[in-house]
Amino acid sequence: MSTRTDGAPRRPHRPRRPAWAGRNYSLLTASAFITSLGSHGALIAAAFAVLEAGGDGGDVGLVAAARTLPLVVFLLIGGAVADRLPRHRVMVAANALNCVSQGVFGVLVLTGQPQLWQMMLLTALGGTGQAFFSPAAEGMLLSSVQGEQASRAFAVFRMAMQGAAVGGAALGGAMVAAVGPGWVLAADAVAFAAAGSLRSFLDVSHIAPREPGGGLLSDLREGWREFTGRPWLWGIVVQFSIANAVVGAADAVYGPLVARDHLGGAGPWGLALGFFGAGTVAGALLMTRWKPRRLLLAGTLCVFPLALPSAALAVPVSIELLCATMFLTGVTLEVFGVSWMTALHQEIPEEKLSRVSAYDWFGSVALLPLATALAGPTETAFGRENALWGCAALIVVVTALVLTVPEVRELRRRGGKEIASSPASDETAGAERAAG
Repeated sequence: MSTRTDGAPRRPHRPRRPAWAGRNYSLLTASAFITSLGSHGALIAAAFAVLEAGGDGGDVGLVAAARTLPLVVFLLIGGAVADRLPRHRVMVAANALNCVSQGVFGVLVLTGQPQLWQMMLLTALGGTGQAFFSPAAEGMLLSSVQGEQASRAFAVFRMAMQGAAVGGAALGGAMVAAVGPGWVLAADAVAFAAAGSLRSFLDVSHIAPREPGGGLLSDLREGWREFTGRPWLWGIVVQFSIANAVVGAADAVYGPLVARDHLGGAGPWGLALGFFGAGTVAGALLMTRWKPRRLLLAGTLCVFPLALPSAALAVPVSIELLCATMFLTGVTLEVFGVSWMTALHQEIPEEKLSRVSAYDWFGSVALLPLATALAGPTETAFGRENALWGCAALIVVVTALVLTVPEVRELRRRGGKEIASSPASDETAGAERAAG
């Protein structure tokens, strides 16, 4: 053992975590990386499991819809539950449900020919778990960091998530080809079990216990008042409800068709999606350094490039230019993502974070099933090129409209995590100051 000059033994050097990377944050980031890695591979595996069982493209769509429907139905309830119960328990319970559903799905695929209704039921259970998990997880993450380094913490978290998404999709595709979809689904079940174990060690002692009184409907109404009382909040959620819907239709329906007809097939399209994923990682890395003063203004301006991939597919451009476009879009979209999380962390009271996150998630996915269902009829009625230009135009229009909200343009980053209040309490405080 080495010694100091005064003769005392020198303690071995141990790398220290940054001050903002506390215990809860580190556990949340590690567990999210694990589940994201497994889930993105499992999405590919589920589609191939349906096809190998004799299903067609319509059956793949039914299984995907079976996951989305309970996600939409239960999200708001999940948000109210997560603000009422200890969030880490809700997360662990949801992970357990996902572990069981994916494990049974994997066993069915490995041991025989799974029926379509079985795959839809198990996928629906997974969507239900996600509906309860997502608001609790976002509320837990937002409450796990404090101070001026919050945006850097969110950027690193999102960088880990996006990196896992890219790696999980690549690894999942390779594993499906090598060992079959059943083993990938089983690996995803193991990932949920491991992540749930980590999340069980989360510390919620810093979260004040909820006062008794009121029921689930009362909690939902209170969350709705918090949501609708902030124009910047509901305005951006409405914006992304439309933007996510048209982007989802373009990526899920039109993109593969354009790739088949003009770009050389699934391989080039997968490459373009990979460049988008790489762009999100680069964008998160950028946001570890850049702290725009006007959070939502900078973030919203960076949503305009989200229209570029649809426009590029409408032309269509070469695969090289499409990859560059997708990379740029990934970078700018991640600027918005980190800015949005920082704004929620700064402005929303801690005890209402999960309910507000639930309304955010609900708005983000509510129109997605309808948009993907209407993508085919829209192409038939107007043509694929016009449909894609319409997608691009809608993104530009809704983004320009949300910039007319004064709070979106003017909300500024604060030096530290000040105590957020609800709109109602803001009005009360203003009345008290006027009376005083």
